[in-house]
Amino acid sequence: MPDKPKPKPKPKLKAELNAAQLAEVKLANAKHRGTRFSQQVGDMAARKLKAQRHVNQTVWSGLGMMGLVGWSVAIPTVLSAALGIWLDKHYPSENSWTLTLLIIGLCLGCFTAWRWVDKEYKEIHRDEDENNDD
Repeated sequence: MPDKPKPKPKPKLKAELNAAQLAEVKLANAKHRGTRFSQQVGDMAARKLKAQRHVNQTVWSGLGMMGLVGWSVAIPTVLSAALGIWLDKHYPSENSWTLTLLIIGLCLGCFTAWRWVDKEYKEIHRDEDENNDD
């Protein structure tokens, strides 16, 4: 019985380009920036290259960052409320220490979270600007 011929391997599709080939495509598209389509293709190739460089950033790391923002608000709020409760027990006054310190802790936590998110936002966009300059 004759052996069946082995199937030939399929040629790679254009979509399966490696990083060097994608860079070449981006450079070729840079020469033809006049058309909107070539600019979109170049931008897509650049995003794909960036995604390949930042493989370690997963969904879980994104959720972890959201958790950090939450904790940066929750911890100062809870600690200041606890301090307010202690002050109300030991030094009673007409005004509530708990409510006052709770609001101060919440504002402090929100400010801290805003600064952290703003720093991360600027870092991300700085990286994008550096990649676009290449």
